Parts: sequence; structure tokens; C-alpha cells
Amino acid sequence: MGLELSGNARTERKKVSVADFSKMKTHGQRIVMVTSYDYPTSTIADDVGVDSILVGDSYGMVVLGYDTTIPVTVEELLPICRAVRRGASHSLLVGDMPFLSFQISEEDAIRNAGRFIKEGRMEAVKIEGGREMAHIARAVSNAGIPVLGHIGLTPQTSTLHGGYRVQGKNADSSESLVKDAKSLEDAGVFGIVLEMITEEVARVITQTVSVPTIGIGSGRYCDGQVLVLHDVLGLYPRFVPKFAKQYADLASTIKKAVAEYASDVRQGTFPEEKHVFKMDDAERDKLDLRQKS
Repeated sequence: MGLELSGNARTERKKVSVADFSKMKTHGQRIVMVTSYDYPTSTIADDVGVDSILVGDSYGMVVLGYDTTIPVTVEELLPICRAVRRGASHSLLVGDMPFLSFQISEEDAIRNAGRFIKEGRMEAVKIEGGREMAHIARAVSNAGIPVLGHIGLTPQTSTLHGGYRVQGKNADSSESLVKDAKSLEDAGVFGIVLEMITEEVARVITQTVSVPTIGIGSGRYCDGQVLVLHDVLGLYPRFVPKFAKQYADLASTIKKAVAEYASDVRQGTFPEEKHVFKMDDAERDKLDLRQKS
């Protein structure tokens, strides 16, 4: 299912669909998902063959500088979705429905989910919440819009559960999470994101439901993994989650580059000869004559 690279040559790969997620779970093929919030990074992610790109409401924190995801609106996310869509032609594209874009009513949820598909050009939406949101997931799914569920730590309602805490640390909460997953499966979701759930419980959920699980901070036994691309690249030093592996430290690299640029400008060493544009000799001679006259 992934992209195959041979030297500098790129072989064509099949467009990933919602149905492919189920096939990948059946065949034991791990699903790779990342977030992206712009055209350049979605192009890179799509080129290397990630299976899915999520336009997360984490955009509000990572790019806009909000303290939480709560202030993010549909209007803010739709242009970002379109930018990602222009950069990605193979990965399955999922739009993250922000706070209060689906909780008010089934009709409201369908309307806003439809905006992600029609205006944002996404191919599916993600909805946070377990049993309490299963009826919403069912309504959106029945309207013909694929839904990715999300349980465990749900940032939009984290204040109700004591903040950003690991879920599934005791028997009662573990049983509740399994019920949440089953209710979403029954509602027709094509997959479930498991965020910050103990590895043991995530493993039970993955073995219990027929739809694939995508882990973020939920251990090694999920059917796939998702990380914020800025965490992968080391571009969000404000907060580095324990579960995120940094594969680069681009924040330091960028800081060094900007500092060198500032120094060159102040010292007059930039721009150099190779960075400037010149007139043709004949035109320069005319200019010189005019200046002399």
C-alpha cells in the first residue's frame, strides 16, 4: 500500500481509501498517520508514502499559539484542509472536527462534517468522544461521511477528566474505554484513535474491535500510529510529549539559520554578488551617461 522509492524514481502508488484501513488491519499492516497543516509538509508526507494525513485541531496550538484546541473553529480549519489537499494526492485525508462543531445536534454535526468534505476537500472527519458521541458518529456516518473515532484523552473535553492525563489506569476506566470503543464500532466508524491510553488497555481494545486502532501515546499494540508532524520534526519545542519521538531538531536548525542571516545582514555580507541582478552592459552605459549629464 505504501509508496515505493527507487533511487530518485517514484513509482505510482494506489490512493488510500477508508476501505483500505480495514484491509490493513486484517493483513497486519501497520497504518502510518501524521498531522499536517500546510501544502509543503503534506506534499512531503504524501511523497514518502504515509497512509493518512490528519488536519488536526491541534493546529490551534501548534501554529496559532492557542493554549488549548478549544478556540479553533471550522472557518480556521477549512483553508488549512484545502492547502493539505493540494499537496496530498495519495494519503487518506481526515479533517478534525473542532469543539462545538458536532456536539450540539446531529443536524449540526452533519452540516459541519459536510463542510469538511465539500469545502475542505477532506475524505473523512474525526470526532472526539465515546459512548456519549456514538449517536453523532452514527448520524454523520449514515449521511455518507466516513468517521474516525477518538477516545482516551480527548483534548476538547480534557478539563472534565482532570486535564491531560493517561487513561485506563484502573479496571473501571479500562472497562469504560472498551465500551466506548465498541459503541463507536457499532456506530459505523472506520477506525478509532486511542490517545494516551495505557498499553494494556489499548491492546485489549485493538483485539476487541474489528476496526483499526490508531495510537498516539497508547503503546505498541495498536494497528497504527499518529504523531503531530511538528513533534516528529522537532518544530514545537514549547512542549514535547513523552510519547512523541523526535526524528529531527529543526527548531534548532532554523534558529541557527535565522541567526546567521541576521548577522550577515548587519555585517553587510549579504547579499553577495551571486544574489543580485545586473543590467545589460548597454543599458548600464546609458544609465552612466544620464548620470554624468
